[in-house]
Amino acid sequence: MIQSIFITGIVLLVPGVVSAVHAQGYPNRTMRVVATFPPGGATDILARITAQKLNERLGQPAVVENRVGGGGNIGADFVAKSEPDGYTLLIGGVPHAISMSLFSKLPYDFARDLAPIVNLAVFPSLIIVHPSLPVKSIKELIALAKSRPGQLNYGGTHASPNHLAMELLNSQGGVKMVLISYKGTGQIVSDLVAGHVQIASMGFPAALPMVKAGKLRALAVTSAQRSALLPDVPPVSESGLAGYDVTSWYGLFAPAGTPEAIVTRLYTELAAQFKSPDVAKRLSALGAEVAIKPPAELASFLREDIKKWAVVVKASGAKAE
Repeated sequence: MIQSIFITGIVLLVPGVVSAVHAQGYPNRTMRVVATFPPGGATDILARITAQKLNERLGQPAVVENRVGGGGNIGADFVAKSEPDGYTLLIGGVPHAISMSLFSKLPYDFARDLAPIVNLAVFPSLIIVHPSLPVKSIKELIALAKSRPGQLNYGGTHASPNHLAMELLNSQGGVKMVLISYKGTGQIVSDLVAGHVQIASMGFPAALPMVKAGKLRALAVTSAQRSALLPDVPPVSESGLAGYDVTSWYGLFAPAGTPEAIVTRLYTELAAQFKSPDVAKRLSALGAEVAIKPPAELASFLREDIKKWAVVVKASGAKAE
């Protein structure tokens, strides 16, 4: 309900009304969806689906802008400092939540400077090993690691979600498998297939073809549930590590202070579109699932996720600058 106060001919809009005023006519120009990692990855794929659906539903162009670097923080900081008018949006998620404890100094605060709009999807990973490693389950892997302390290694990109997924496995399993650091997933796959490293946590797009070809063995999925792509592969939590659940989640964010009416409209439109069969099919091919959370629920989840990863980062000793 629009209310106003008249003082000597000046109209003062009360705070709740400012949101509605700013939202009138939104959108009336091009929107941009910022992906903080290079084309082809999970954030880029989600950004492109999101931009397409915004264009279809809101009738204005929506373009994807890849602003990469700094572990995803360059793009996130750019959005956090943009005008809070609903025209600059961020695909943000677990890498940014991890960054809150991984980096000693950041120019923005993910929970404070960005307004949650909607969680969109979750991307589980696989724990995979070279076939020469004599294990066929997480239980057997932990037993082998305990019998060979410090002798088993895993490939990972330093401070990435998949690196920390393995550190969480170390922590919960009471073992010490050693990180061999890589710059990218492609090199990890190559060295894992060649037997230069023994283990890795890796997303479905990179791991699945090698698993299906018999070049790598999948021990478990990192999510709490099994994946339809590999229904015979159990979750880590079924191997005695109760509560283990690591999925790379991603949602849409806007600069803090974005009018509530705009946030609500974006949530309503995208929540409906991401439940459509075509989106579910596109994500399923990547091993991902649609996972809608409204703004308040996403805000609460984000705060808890930042706390969760702070514990893992501290235990791992991982740092980034």
